[in-house]
Amino acid sequence: MPLFLKPIFHEKIWGGSRLKEFGYDLPSDYIGEVWGISAHPNGKCEILNEPYRGQTLDQVWDEHRELFGDFPSQEFPLMTKIVDARESLSVHVHPDDAYAYENENGQYGKSECWYIIDAEEDAEIIYGLNTQSKETAIDKIDEADYDSLFNKVKVKAGEFYFIPAGTIHSIGAGVLVYETMQSSDVTYRVFDYDRAQDSGDKRELNQVKAKEVIEIANESINIPTDTEIIENHKRTQLVSNDFFTIVKWNISGTLNYMKPREFVLISVLKGEGQVIIDGEVFDLVQGQNFILTSDDLDTIFEGQYELIVSYL
Repeated sequence: MPLFLKPIFHEKIWGGSRLKEFGYDLPSDYIGEVWGISAHPNGKCEILNEPYRGQTLDQVWDEHRELFGDFPSQEFPLMTKIVDARESLSVHVHPDDAYAYENENGQYGKSECWYIIDAEEDAEIIYGLNTQSKETAIDKIDEADYDSLFNKVKVKAGEFYFIPAGTIHSIGAGVLVYETMQSSDVTYRVFDYDRAQDSGDKRELNQVKAKEVIEIANESINIPTDTEIIENHKRTQLVSNDFFTIVKWNISGTLNYMKPREFVLISVLKGEGQVIIDGEVFDLVQGQNFILTSDDLDTIFEGQYELIVSYL
């Protein structure tokens, strides 16, 4: 039985209202993130269908590990979200697993990846630093010399970026992103445009920890993708590494789908249709998120839509 999940909305100072395009009933016009699949303590998605209706994903993970192939991790390992940057996010960095475990109460570190759903003309992201050494980067942060420090990259819809832990980054204004990441909410802000919250206070920076974890290497920015045609459907592998594999499917008609792992995370980016799992039919619409578990053996997709599939 698949696990269909209720999304969680997070209001952000830089958020907007574009997530309405996915059929979501937003609680405000400043929603920066919808967490589509999450078992993190800061946002535990609720199961919408039987037999686990009303339980949260972390509960099912803890009590029914057999649904996930008895995966050995203590915590559910992945998270997916859609980010609506009405304004630019803070410039920030995430730690790796070793640093987070030691300094953030045993949490995961955070490597992540972005699929650009949409971007306004000349919209940018920040990816990495324009320095050759960590020492120079730290000096520039200490001197608040940011203009030449951050590496800015113009983006457009359909591009994909892998952001390993330690990489300085930010999503710029006018960019809509689908994000898959390690299940972590640890962020160290380096720069936040001197913005004030409703209280009048500026958001906290975390430069001491940020300077400890930043890395300079910017090997692959916009990762080339690997595309093939399967049963007349387009399958694009966006990335595969030690943290996750991400695949985008453009489905038109009927696809007999074979899970690559015991459980996979699936989000509907566009379109609509049905998924038939072991003979049971489920309607699919834009904005839905679900998990195929180890119990789901025979899966058929029918319709016209785009999916992002994430797995370990």
